[in-house]
Amino acid sequence: MIRYGVDSFRGFRGQLRYWLSARDVYGSIALMVTIAFVLGITPFLVRRNSQGESSLEQSWYGFLNAISRWLLLAYCYSFINLSNESLIGYFMRNHVSQISTKLHDLAGILVAIITFILPLLLRKYFLRSVKIMVRVDQQLERLQSPVNFHTVVGQVVLVALLIVVLDTVLLTTCLVCLSKMEVYPSWQLTFILVYELLAISITICMFCLMTRTVQRRFTCLHKVLKNLSHQWDTRTLKAVTQKQRSLQCLDSFSMYTIVTKDPAEIIQESMEIHHLICEAAATANKYFTYQLLTIISIAFLIIVFDAYYVLETLLGKSKRESKFKTVEFVTFFSCQMILYLIAIISIVEGSNRAIKKSEKTGGIVHSLLNKTKSAEVKEKLQQFSMQLMHLKINFTAAGLFNIDRTLYFTISGALTTYLIILLQFTSNSPNHGYGNGSSCCEAYNNMTNHTL
Repeated sequence: MIRYGVDSFRGFRGQLRYWLSARDVYGSIALMVTIAFVLGITPFLVRRNSQGESSLEQSWYGFLNAISRWLLLAYCYSFINLSNESLIGYFMRNHVSQISTKLHDLAGILVAIITFILPLLLRKYFLRSVKIMVRVDQQLERLQSPVNFHTVVGQVVLVALLIVVLDTVLLTTCLVCLSKMEVYPSWQLTFILVYELLAISITICMFCLMTRTVQRRFTCLHKVLKNLSHQWDTRTLKAVTQKQRSLQCLDSFSMYTIVTKDPAEIIQESMEIHHLICEAAATANKYFTYQLLTIISIAFLIIVFDAYYVLETLLGKSKRESKFKTVEFVTFFSCQMILYLIAIISIVEGSNRAIKKSEKTGGIVHSLLNKTKSAEVKEKLQQFSMQLMHLKINFTAAGLFNIDRTLYFTISGALTTYLIILLQFTSNSPNHGYGNGSSCCEAYNNMTNHTL
């Protein structure tokens, strides 16, 4: 009985390990692509033919699903516009804010287009990026430095679960705070709040998955180059004959594998791999660039005004009605800030890790250049060095700004400036932005309330 239970557990563990493992790049992205397909973000699905070969194929249902989700969001925006409903309007409402809210409803439709319709038009870039990665994996396997796919799917599952838990906790907290303040938004407004947040979360995960894919290929490329450096250091690299090329010498006590190819050939293939990785990263950036610009811009605006309302309340400048309890009010806007802060940090860190990993290639190449004695190998390394100077990976938001850690400094400076201006404006205003007068801060905030 006990032995049967142990065997059953081992069988289940083996099936789970097989399900969480991947054999190629298609298997590593299959789960995230499927989730994006269900949400209407992408029309692609990973499918396997009768020979067991995987491919990324587009489905007409994916196009219909994305368009239907956009139409549903358009209906929700139209409904809340006709009913004059807005989330911030439950807390503060005046003549100017009503006009700005209607203008923002139109902007919300444009945001939905960028999130659900534009990826359909740019789908060729995503497909091309994945195909380039397949070519990279084939070349890395020829250099005996294959990509380890065993933990990729497990990491994707873990990230997906973290997203579900985080979004559920923060959204539940927001809805509980609204109910305690006796604010009950319609299902259309709630749907916009929840669905846009899910779409943004999955889009960010897909971008981070692609940057992680780029980072993982650079790691394998670095192993190939470090292998050469290790062999030169230990003087194990010898003239390679035709007979030696047919042999594969493995050292089970070393992390390095003795390469049986000529060093000049290895460097030439490494240059091709580096070029393909950079091309894949640039192609992926073309697919995500407008989505990233939209997410970062909206997140910045929400963070600015949520921080303003929280500081205004904590500093005692706010004279709100008694039903709006301070604790619930501050918790509600703080949760929104946390959500979009995490969104910006995830985008920046995913991009920055891939960029930093690519920058390490130059140091390894120049280390090899200083060690080599062969004129042919030295010429190849000099060509590689020139390629590194002119070919670098870079992620941008529609070319307007780079997505790296310098963005933290830019956002922090702009956030501080706008908060000081808003707080000074409130202090200098005769009615402190409340009462019967209209606050321009409230009006402008209503322009961003439906992106929460």
